Amino acid sequence: MEKRELAVSFDVVREKNLEQLKLLNNVIFPIKYSDEIYRQCMACGELTQLAFHNDILVGAIATRCEKQPNGKAKAYIATLGVLAPYRNFGIGDKLLTRTLAACAQDPNIEEASVHVQVGNDDAICFYQRHGFQVEETVKDYYKKLSPPDAVLLSKKLLS
Repeated sequence: MEKRELAVSFDVVREKNLEQLKLLNNVIFPIKYSDEIYRQCMACGELTQLAFHNDILVGAIATRCEKQPNGKAKAYIATLGVLAPYRNFGIGDKLLTRTLAACAQDPNIEEASVHVQVGNDDAICFYQRHGFQVEETVKDYYKKLSPPDAVLLSKKLLS
């Protein structure tokens, strides 16, 4: 399928646009994320990005930093989604690229990771195209979804 381009602008999530992110995720994902997860993602600054087309929020990536035992950090992608009519315009690619670039600016972030529901082959292939590798399948990761298992993908980051 040929990639089409769409004029998109980006912003980081702040208090003023946090509700937009929550609404977008409620439309895209079958899971309702806690306010705590959103708070953690908002605290990570440029790791959480919003994509707008004509001032309408059409996609977002919500990422939080997880401290590691070695004192370093891992960027954990909680959500990455684009509204259905805006898919296949490269918006997801741009969101992920922007977040990974922000990670590269932080010498403490060594790795990025994400869980994807088993069977969501499009998402798994998407992350693999961006250099993520399948680490393991986590049984019963999703409590309210079927299938409940998730694939953990990660990417080592060079700082």
